[in-house]
Amino acid sequence: MRVWLFTLLLGITTLSYGAQPPVADILPIEQARRAWPVVENLTPPESLRPCCAFGYDLHVRAIGVPIPIYQIGNVLTVSTLGHHHYNDSAFGAVKNIVGLSDEKSGLIYTHRGGFIDIAHVRDTADNTLYLFSQIHALLGQDQRIFFSEELGLRRIQLQAFTPPAAMAERYSLAAWLAGHLAFQMAQWHEVAQWYGFQSVPGFSEEISAFSPEDLYSNLLGARLAINVILQGQAGSVEAYDRAMDKALHSALIQLGAVNKEETEKEFRDLDGDWWNSKRRVPDKFLVLNRNYDLSENRLPTEVPFEQAERYRLVMPATVAGMTLSSLGELQIHKGSKMKGLKAPDGFYTPPQFKALAEQAKQADQIQLQRMNK
Repeated sequence: MRVWLFTLLLGITTLSYGAQPPVADILPIEQARRAWPVVENLTPPESLRPCCAFGYDLHVRAIGVPIPIYQIGNVLTVSTLGHHHYNDSAFGAVKNIVGLSDEKSGLIYTHRGGFIDIAHVRDTADNTLYLFSQIHALLGQDQRIFFSEELGLRRIQLQAFTPPAAMAERYSLAAWLAGHLAFQMAQWHEVAQWYGFQSVPGFSEEISAFSPEDLYSNLLGARLAINVILQGQAGSVEAYDRAMDKALHSALIQLGAVNKEETEKEFRDLDGDWWNSKRRVPDKFLVLNRNYDLSENRLPTEVPFEQAERYRLVMPATVAGMTLSSLGELQIHKGSKMKGLKAPDGFYTPPQFKALAEQAKQADQIQLQRMNK
């Protein structure tokens, strides 16, 4: 385990948590010792990796019809993770679906982190690296970063401000801001799925919206990528990939990852409470338990009968004396096909994401109550 005390003391004057205790064991809050080299001309992540529906040994409702957004054989172990590949090619997603990629995605149960969806970890990590590569050189300048449409038009708006004078502090601030914004993209993806977004036309993704393991996994990915960047491993895609392999492997071990049989047992024990094995992908209520909390300061969804202390993941509110939320935000502008989501008068911002998630929660509760009558 990394000696974290020095880095914690080093960062105590620049990182603020409000009333929350600092994270200090598995993922230390770090700062860069210097301004390291940064990869140039990085291609944005092409598409999200195939998502894992919650459960195991799942069946598809339409026999013979491919459901490309879901991984069906979806239980992994630390030893079967394969190797991380920055997601800069749609062909990589195809290889993952058909099992030809040496990068694997799936679900792993951990005692301290609950269920971890590796696709969500990898996606948010890659978005963090990409955003960092765009932000660091122009830190403090008014700029916009555009992404593909996801119900609405996604745009990162960065505000003008005076960045720190020290280059190491500027580098650190850019890394934390990138992770903060990448997690906002993950928050929106959960909202978009619930309100009708389909990455493959004709295949509903409501089954995956607010799945209990999703956003904890996304936040883990952001935190892993931030630490990889701060340790100087963002100079090339190859260095980043190697560092992500090590960081993910180490984090899962420290979170108490179990073997395949134990993960499957956890799924069986939760059948009927968290998921319904009698339903088929992509039936929405195959997943019965959802987590609508969008917080950047979060515990994993509590698993019944788990005795290990849950590990809290935190994105600091301020870095180098600056509030991250005031430096940039994800904006969702009116899209061409907004499905079940009302078009915004201007654009949606993260505070409104929370209200949309709460509306989704209330609607799901009503629907489940009607189903159970």
